Amino acid sequence: MVCLVSRTGRDLQRYDNLGRRQVVGCIPYRFKCSNDGTITDELEVLLISSQKGQKMMFPKGGWELDESREEAASRESVEEAGVIGNVEYELGKWYFISKSHGTFYEGHMFPLLVKEELDFWPEQHVRRRTWMNVTEARDVCQHWWMKEALAIFVERLSSLQQ
Repeated sequence: MVCLVSRTGRDLQRYDNLGRRQVVGCIPYRFKCSNDGTITDELEVLLISSQKGQKMMFPKGGWELDESREEAASRESVEEAGVIGNVEYELGKWYFISKSHGTFYEGHMFPLLVKEELDFWPEQHVRRRTWMNVTEARDVCQHWWMKEALAIFVERLSSLQQ
C-alpha cells in the first residue's frame, strides 16, 4: 500500500549538530529493455523537474525523525517521482548550501532499483519525470553533489560488472 499524499512541514525534520538540515535523495535506475523484452546492460536513470521550474534533479527531501535514511529515500522516490523500488547501499554524504534558501544542508544519496512506476503519485501535477542515459543526466542535473553521487554509482556498477 502506498500513501498518495506528500508529507509537509518541518516538525519532524532532522538537523545535524551544526544546524544543517539533513536531506536524503535517491538515483532511481533501471536497465533498458530491448524490443524483444530482454533486459540490456544499458543503464537509465530517472530525473524529475523542480516544483517551480524546469531544472532537473534526482528525487530528494527532508529526512524525518520517525524514519531511517533508507525509508526517507524510498518515500521521496514515491512522492516526487512516482516510483517504487529497492534502496541500495548509500553512495555518500555531501555538504552544500541551498541556493534558494541560503542555508547549509547535509545530503545523503542512495541508488534505487525501480520495480514499479506508478500512474498516479503525490507530486505528479507539479513535477515531470524523465528517463535518460547517464550522459544526458550529467548534462541536465542541476546539483553538483547529485552529479558526484551519479559518478560514484556508475563507478560502483562498472566495478560489479567486471
